[in-house]
Amino acid sequence: MAKDYNGSPKHHGPLDAKRNRITWILGVSGLCILSYIMGSWKSTPTPTTGQYDTVAKVGCEGGSSSSASKASPFSSSNLDFESHHQLDLNSSSGVQEFPPCDMKYSEYTPCQDQTRGRRYDRNMLKYRERHCPAKDELMYCLIPAPPNYKPPFRWPQSRDYAWYDNIPHKELSIEKAIQNWIQVEGDRFRFPGGGTMFPRGADAYIDEINELIPLKSGHIRTAIDTGCGVASWGAYLLKRDIIAMSFAPRDTHEAQVQFALERGVPAMIGIMGSQRLPYPARAFDMAHCSRCLIPWGKYDGLYLIEVDRILRPGGYWVLSGPPIRWQKHWKGWERTQEDLKREQDEIERVAASICWKKLIEKDDLAIWQKPINHNECVKSRKVFKTPHICQGDNPDIAWYKELEKCITPLPEVTRSDKVSGGELEKWPKRAFTLPPRISSGSIPGINAEKFRSDNDMWRDRIARYRRLAPLTQGKYRNVMDMNAYLGGFAAAMSKYPVWVMNVVPPNSDHDTLGVIYERGFIGTYHDWCEAFSTYPRTYDMIHASGVFSIYQDRCNITLILLEMDRILRPEGTVILREGVELLVKIKSITDAMRWKSSITDHESGPFNPEKILVAEKTYWTGEANENQSQN
Repeated sequence: MAKDYNGSPKHHGPLDAKRNRITWILGVSGLCILSYIMGSWKSTPTPTTGQYDTVAKVGCEGGSSSSASKASPFSSSNLDFESHHQLDLNSSSGVQEFPPCDMKYSEYTPCQDQTRGRRYDRNMLKYRERHCPAKDELMYCLIPAPPNYKPPFRWPQSRDYAWYDNIPHKELSIEKAIQNWIQVEGDRFRFPGGGTMFPRGADAYIDEINELIPLKSGHIRTAIDTGCGVASWGAYLLKRDIIAMSFAPRDTHEAQVQFALERGVPAMIGIMGSQRLPYPARAFDMAHCSRCLIPWGKYDGLYLIEVDRILRPGGYWVLSGPPIRWQKHWKGWERTQEDLKREQDEIERVAASICWKKLIEKDDLAIWQKPINHNECVKSRKVFKTPHICQGDNPDIAWYKELEKCITPLPEVTRSDKVSGGELEKWPKRAFTLPPRISSGSIPGINAEKFRSDNDMWRDRIARYRRLAPLTQGKYRNVMDMNAYLGGFAAAMSKYPVWVMNVVPPNSDHDTLGVIYERGFIGTYHDWCEAFSTYPRTYDMIHASGVFSIYQDRCNITLILLEMDRILRPEGTVILREGVELLVKIKSITDAMRWKSSITDHESGPFNPEKILVAEKTYWTGEANENQSQN
């Protein structure tokens, strides 16, 4: 008889097989239930009086309805990547907070510190350029807000008003009283829109410019205002869909740029000195100077040559103030007629030598236009021996790059009626039209498909951000993107009443700032190992995607976070995107900076290793010192 080997089928009756199966199922189910009951009993801690006392203290003394709402102000599912051990529950050590800096640093601008600037040469205003602190001068403290700091007025009301306590400086209201820059009205400043050369207001002044060149056609979108004052020119251009990058030095006119940003108008601390402006070539459709006191004819026309570098082909340069119409104003300017005539002759000569055409001089305005290509300009070198056309230089390099006395060459074209570098779409189509720098293949590795997919990605990301932060409630006006890439974040945010300062690190794999300007947005080069050229508390929201991945091996990320805290307003929002390990490290630092934050999933779901940290800077202020309290 054959033996039954293991694994061979045995024959049983159908009733026996059914009985065995039911017995097996019941046995396994019973074991599972017993295991669950034992596990639940073991994992439930025995309540003690001490534990309940601790919970009561947190709940009552914390002053919030729940510990969860205190931990995060954002409506999202918070992810917790911290270790949790029973031994840590009663630990009182916690994370040590950064201390507040002394109140004298309330308006500290690290790289434009006036005391440090005095060490440098006054020639070409080098002492007012960027000079950042050495390692032993770096501060590991939080810049305090003034004692009575208030959230700024919301746009568009902020264009005309700012709280006095936020920027307690009356100097400009006294020095520029006749010119109507700024007035003090009780507990607030009012900005009438006046300027040195537009006593009837910036609006009327811009209308005068519009009679000479087309400001409303959509061809002019990006502008730069050199020596901007409180940026009223840029403020009133915004309603004409023109966005201006305004800059002024930190000088005796206290807090010009701070006033501009408090108004919700784009601005930076900057100066035309010995270095290039931190913008790419062919960036702006229009440049403007209204009595900006820049010596345009000096240094062989070096400053007009720099304006030519950043001006787009066919772009305009608008000048008002000395020496324009000197025959009428020379007495008021307290200069001789000979001196003013000589200055205008120098400007006319330099403009002609760099191939600009003077369009018109009418009343107090003069306007020149840059050629759309350099076909004729190359030929004109037989007449104008200097400045020559630059050879072999990358015209977009502008981070600590010395000015050069040569004309930045435009991309070659085959016909004299073609626009060098490609013609741009009118605004607002320009924002989502393929930029010429991409279509021409001038940025390796970036093509039309990447541009489109980047736009799609940011559309989805902004939809996610709407659930994490109140984008639609008017809380945000001044927004910064610390690593802007192609400007997709700014483009997706353009439907909200915000403007975005697009920052491209000069050490990026791709120099894309020129693309951002071709899309009709503004931005700057900046190395985040250094402080940004702005005052404290000047941005409502800061966005940073991949910034710390770039810099974690180059400089101390704690200092980058402290810099973000410096420029962020109280109750401002930060959105960071990084891998989870890096974000956990960042969160431990931001907790010590008094930020309330949470880490949430990527918009594609929990399996994406990139996560999102959303944080809010808590409201706190410094204390008035004795001198302030006496004033």
